Amino acid sequence: MDQQRPAGSARSTVVTMPWRLPFRLMSADLHALAEAYGVATGYWDQSGQWREVADSVLCQVLTALGADPRDEDSVRRSLRHRREADWRRVLPPVFIHRADRESTIWVHVPHGSSVAMGLLLEDGETVLPLVQTDDWTAPKEITIAGAPTTIGQASFIIPAGLPLGWHTVRATTVSGRHECPLVVSPPRLSEPAPGWGYQTQLYATRSLGSWGIGDLEDLASLSRLAAGQSADFVLVNPLFAGGVVTPLEPSPYLPTTRRFFDPIYLRVEDITGYGTLSVQDRSRIEALGAEVRALNHTDGLLDRDRVWSAKRAALAQLARLPLTAAQQESFSAFLEREGLALTEYAQWCAFTEELGPYWPDWPEIYQDPASPQCQLLAAELASHVDFHRWCQWQLDLQLAHAQQTSREAGMEIGVVHDLAVGVHGQGADSWRLQHLLLSDVTVGAPPDVYNQQGQNWAQPPWWPDALAEQGFRPWRDILRTVLRHAGGIRIDHVLGLFRQWWVPEGNSADQGTYVSMDHEALVSILVLEAHRAGAVVIGEDLGTVEDWISAGLAERGILGTGILWFKTVAGQVQDPDQWRFEELASVGVHDLPPTEAFIRGDHIRLRAELGVLARPPEDEFSDHRQELGQWAQLLQQWQLVSPELAATLIAALEEQASTGSAGWEDVPTEAFLDALQRLLARKPPRLLAVSLTDLVGEQVPQNQPGTHREYPNWCVPLTDRTGAPVLLEDLADIADPVSRGWVATAG
Repeated sequence: MDQQRPAGSARSTVVTMPWRLPFRLMSADLHALAEAYGVATGYWDQSGQWREVADSVLCQVLTALGADPRDEDSVRRSLRHRREADWRRVLPPVFIHRADRESTIWVHVPHGSSVAMGLLLEDGETVLPLVQTDDWTAPKEITIAGAPTTIGQASFIIPAGLPLGWHTVRATTVSGRHECPLVVSPPRLSEPAPGWGYQTQLYATRSLGSWGIGDLEDLASLSRLAAGQSADFVLVNPLFAGGVVTPLEPSPYLPTTRRFFDPIYLRVEDITGYGTLSVQDRSRIEALGAEVRALNHTDGLLDRDRVWSAKRAALAQLARLPLTAAQQESFSAFLEREGLALTEYAQWCAFTEELGPYWPDWPEIYQDPASPQCQLLAAELASHVDFHRWCQWQLDLQLAHAQQTSREAGMEIGVVHDLAVGVHGQGADSWRLQHLLLSDVTVGAPPDVYNQQGQNWAQPPWWPDALAEQGFRPWRDILRTVLRHAGGIRIDHVLGLFRQWWVPEGNSADQGTYVSMDHEALVSILVLEAHRAGAVVIGEDLGTVEDWISAGLAERGILGTGILWFKTVAGQVQDPDQWRFEELASVGVHDLPPTEAFIRGDHIRLRAELGVLARPPEDEFSDHRQELGQWAQLLQQWQLVSPELAATLIAALEEQASTGSAGWEDVPTEAFLDALQRLLARKPPRLLAVSLTDLVGEQVPQNQPGTHREYPNWCVPLTDRTGAPVLLEDLADIADPVSRGWVATAG
């Protein structure tokens, strides 16, 4: 994950807190309150150093979570209220259960009263009684509605062997019937067969038919090509919607929603009804397409705004075409399935076209999607709302076509989608899910290898308590959206399912702390939904991910992520015999330059120019030389490069470390790229990803973490080592990974 806060995107809700002034708080109670809310009071950084979190940061985060840490008395009151929270409930807000084991669920009732428990299965018909078991928990006296009340606890067995799915626990007590969702998850996912595939940024992967940006037909075409080379999958960037008002947000990792997709990826000529256009109407659309298709052949940056303007006009024309009876039935079924979420998203799109892109800047009467004024405005803009719902239907059809194409071409997995960490703080989801997302903190990362000053991704986190109250259904709905037409899903920054780095409003990225998430619920629901979709799950477990987290993911059948450059231990390149198997591995990643550019140290020069280094560049170059020297030695040991070739590389690196420059034109970096790819193929993981940028000789980074406008992140088209655009049709003339020995087998 890799996005700094966009300029001008901060929510205007900053409140001056008393703890911004110098003060001393009773740390023991404050730390106990933080622990009760899952807020870390300290953490181990990536260098292995223990970092204490400032009390002021703890107070800011606790306030965002609903606690009151203003003074010692309020801290103690908040702590008591937090510890009593479950005792005020009859049932948990949601209960997570693994199908292969027995577990117990608690129920709270007035001490001495009776309770009956049953389980309504997902089919809505089958009811199973639950058996009570011993529970020696002492009763607890709490105050409810101003009166002291003694509450007792009973426990009931949730048996092993229940059918997978979303069921309902029912408790009948003296106060009536109470319910909570019961999620029964498989213990683990089945492992995919070993295989390989491409990873690419779809928007940068264009063809002769692209309207200036890669689209879903390009994805289908790449899948056919890759399947013909024995590939099993194509991994693409997140395809979520990024807004409909220009200027568009270029980062696929800062979407406006994680429930719906970006219409900029539609192939206009594949839209329902295109073949029925009149000659005049088709000519008008063809003229729009010709104008932006010309961008495919220029060496400039991608122009999303220009592309979307052309597609928006074409799509608006196509949306007016009448539907056949079969098409109307398909559209109606889509609308029924997506329900209120789609309607609210489409309303947000229409409102942004009318009121501006950032909803906190709208008149207050439109800031609550449930307000009567919003409903009136939606009625006035009904045709615009319908248009955006129609676009999502078309996206659903084309996404289905892309996955179907990949499987019919012979891929075992097909399309693997990428799930972004969160959403834009002023986008569609932050508007329609205000009750579930916090506004005074944002998610990011502490200082690490990607950015030594830390990162603030400008994304509001889930409010853990509110998400649990919703039974985690919003999380389930996101997963179902992504998995509906996918063979796999990559969870970006999978650590976020366990803990998240929260940065309070107004703080720098390094002035935050970790907040624990209910990982058992989040991971179990992920496993359940992936199992039902028959999909592979890959967790991006790079950075400060503790061993127990990676082990826990592996236990559930979730693959890890391996980047060749990061296969080091204590500064030493790891022996390939020690590389783990259960992962998706690749030489590079989109947050680093393509491999040849990385070898040259382009990432160091770029970070130095952009001011995101915490150390002098010469120190970085020195470390880079030492690390590349180890890789060169390892490649010699595996007889993948000659001693002479390795010496050429080391000489260039030494010159660079001492002078800051080197004659790279004499260094065959392509030969080192080949050797690194072949090394990975010698010890292949379960899934091996080949970066399309490396295959074509790309030299320009797609993204520089920690920057926003300082570098043209996510705007770089696919080009060769000369900077010339590479289209899908050009790949036929480029040696494939099998013939180059980059993958272990062609079968």
